[in-house]
Amino acid sequence: MSGKNYEITHVHEDYLKVIYHLERENERATTTAIAEAMGVSPASATNMVKKLAELNLVHYTPYQGVRLTPAGRKIALEIIRHHRLLELYLAEALGISWDKVHEEADRLEHVISEELEEAMARVLGYPKVDPHGDPIPSPEGVVEDISGPTLTDIPLNTPAQITRVRCQEPEILRYLGGLGIYPGKRVLVRERAPFEGPLLIEVEGVTHALAHHVGKEIDVHLLTDEEKGAAGQEDPA
Repeated sequence: MSGKNYEITHVHEDYLKVIYHLERENERATTTAIAEAMGVSPASATNMVKKLAELNLVHYTPYQGVRLTPAGRKIALEIIRHHRLLELYLAEALGISWDKVHEEADRLEHVISEELEEAMARVLGYPKVDPHGDPIPSPEGVVEDISGPTLTDIPLNTPAQITRVRCQEPEILRYLGGLGIYPGKRVLVRERAPFEGPLLIEVEGVTHALAHHVGKEIDVHLLTDEEKGAAGQEDPA
């Protein structure tokens, strides 16, 4: 680690969070992808990555990408835990709609104390997921793997349950909410147009058209026979 002494700032934490998400998608984060996610120039992103490397929070090799160190990962997961607990608290305790909680949590995630984090978790019943179905890291930094197929992958007319809506765009979330498409809802894909055309889906007996790129952002769990029976749901004819 360099002799330079940098204080870890909210901006550093934002970079670590972005690098974590990019690593999850691509194993390594490129400075170009980091710059795009942060809304800065590639040169600015590279300078920040170098500072994070001096703090021993990332491993950085020019032209080979960026990886979090264990220390960097710990900080990233702590901020993500704050963020997702805040989203759920804002939604459940304060009644803020799921299309607005992300932006509010972004403002608050860096400043809440560990005591407030624990109090929110306790009041919420130590939840595993946020309002969008994203997993909430444990205090020890453990993240449940909840990956599964999406609406674009599952067989037609196969009962499923929505587990996660990955999209964070407020307009799309408002639209999905208006259709009753939330984690926990039962869904069927009735038709799937070719060439990434729209999906025809059924939610609680109501049929809707859904753009392919939106369906690709919605994770589902295929219901077992036992789960279908518990819901009083029969296989479609």
